[in-house]
Amino acid sequence: MSAASLDHHDDHHVLPFWKKYLFSTDHKTIGIQYGLGAGAFLLFGFFLMIVMRWSIAYPHEPLPGYLSWIFTDGWKARWLDDGKVTGETYNMFGAMHGTIMVFLGVVPLGFGAFGNYVTPLQIGAPDMAFPKLNMASLWLYVAGGLIMCMSFFMESGAAKSGWTNYSPLAGYADRQIVNQFLAGQTQWLIGLVLLITSSLLGSVNFITTIIQLRAKGLTWMRLPFFVWAMLVTAFLLLLAFPPLEAAGIMQLMDRVVGSSFFMPSGLYSKSDGVLDLSGSGSPLLFQHLFWFLGHPEVYVLLLPALACVAEIIPCNTRKPLWGYRPMVWALIVLGFLSFIVWAHHMYLTGMGPVISTFFQTTTVLISIPSVILLTSMIISLWGGSIRFTMPMIWAAAFLPMFGIGGLTGLPLAFNLADLHLHDTYYVIGHFHYVVAPGILFGLFAGVYHWYPKLTGRFMDNTLGHLHFWPSLVAMNLLFFPMLTQGMAGFHRRWYNGGEGYIEKAEGGINVFGQTIAQNIHLNEVMTAAAMALAIFQLPFLINMFVSYFWGKKVTSDNPWDATTLEWATPTPPGHGNFTFDPAVYRGPYEYSRPDHDKDFFPQWEEPKRSAPAEEPSKEPAEEVKAEEGNKH
Repeated sequence: MSAASLDHHDDHHVLPFWKKYLFSTDHKTIGIQYGLGAGAFLLFGFFLMIVMRWSIAYPHEPLPGYLSWIFTDGWKARWLDDGKVTGETYNMFGAMHGTIMVFLGVVPLGFGAFGNYVTPLQIGAPDMAFPKLNMASLWLYVAGGLIMCMSFFMESGAAKSGWTNYSPLAGYADRQIVNQFLAGQTQWLIGLVLLITSSLLGSVNFITTIIQLRAKGLTWMRLPFFVWAMLVTAFLLLLAFPPLEAAGIMQLMDRVVGSSFFMPSGLYSKSDGVLDLSGSGSPLLFQHLFWFLGHPEVYVLLLPALACVAEIIPCNTRKPLWGYRPMVWALIVLGFLSFIVWAHHMYLTGMGPVISTFFQTTTVLISIPSVILLTSMIISLWGGSIRFTMPMIWAAAFLPMFGIGGLTGLPLAFNLADLHLHDTYYVIGHFHYVVAPGILFGLFAGVYHWYPKLTGRFMDNTLGHLHFWPSLVAMNLLFFPMLTQGMAGFHRRWYNGGEGYIEKAEGGINVFGQTIAQNIHLNEVMTAAAMALAIFQLPFLINMFVSYFWGKKVTSDNPWDATTLEWATPTPPGHGNFTFDPAVYRGPYEYSRPDHDKDFFPQWEEPKRSAPAEEPSKEPAEEVKAEEGNKH
């Protein structure tokens, strides 16, 4: 049955609102739901960061009204000290900021939203392979996120043991709560298990869809790079998340039933003395299980953004993506190597020189496929007839920002340097250069690129520029000083920005305190930049809403003159996606071919023949018989 006939049949069955928009099984609606949910969580996580930055820059000043209005008086009395952020509150916000941005924000936006909406369209599929599984994955994500965030209102507050949730700290936290199921730290673990289950269901769905539902003629090396990236991302999730889910369940058992998977013997606290534990657990085991997921997770964050940029560059340079095949193989190698570098996060645990040398080597090796991917996209710009559309501007900015993030990570590959830089702001600056001006710029590019297909209207260019240029400046003012402070020794968990060390340096010889004093003014610069960054996201939010109703309408289903299959669908795509049975005749990036009258040759366009193909003069069987007779 063709997609057109499916559309005709569906016209006679109108779904109720709750089934069409809330519990939909359509991949496009689910993709939009992921995007809206991830956007809401990103805004909340960004707000937590603003509060933390205020505490770092102005530790003796209460939160201003524009930051404290969200809190109730009871909450302020419990978690603020005369309106000022305390160390405990800072730890809570820091743990939840990292958790929300990674697990509830960037991953669902890149893989859940873009992956769900675009992947079936690019392979010519009517939907995902398992639509109901897709819906289940979405609502497990929503449940996990809400459970984590609702813990802010519990007596214990939300989790405070860092986004990595290391034992034994995470196993001991909130012990004063009688019912451990009502402790924020426990709720964090329950939410994590639900989020991982959601990702596992989604990854199985993506892998099956890409392998089984490709259109006729869509061979592996005709797949758009976006689809390859989603396939590798799905395998990373499928293979890396189960160890962390097991670790989360074991840590949950440590908290609620008194097991000691990660809790060692002889733990002592000032309030409780020697803890009554079964003991003999291994805190290092949790770190290994966490970081076995933690480093592939970096590429789960990165690859969807990289995929968006790889689609936008050839479309706006009007030339093929340079090195498509090497890029595909680099992607696969990157995915494999990401599983054997995890312990470079653990150099401080005392590993021997042999093991540390192995992980130093693999960490340096993983930079090679990353360089291949980045270099190929930079070379793709060379000699192109570049159209500086809004998607292209964001995509072009992604390249140097991601380059800075990658280059600043190289020193951390070596344990000698990492011993000094570990847990400093250098690590924060490196990681955020990858995630914020890197990954988020790529995802912003994707929003501007596919918005016309989703809505039938373009986003406004003026608001787009007002969003891009201040964001570019603010992000660099926010994250580059972190690299300077990190090399000066600033620790990532100082809620007062290092002020205590300055006091020790006064009137005495304290070299470290004097070093802190020379760089502490950067705290105010970064806080101002963070607030400016927040303000200049408003044009984007306004643009998203205003353009939906009053934006310039597209004049065709393919407004960018692109070549991949999603631009062959109606705008916006209906149920079943395609009004014809799609077939693919060529690669994904056929631009500026000299043998074609236009500067783009879509995958779905049938090749033109100047004359009908010649009929064979003999039937194949008769031809074989004739050849055998000639031999005799």
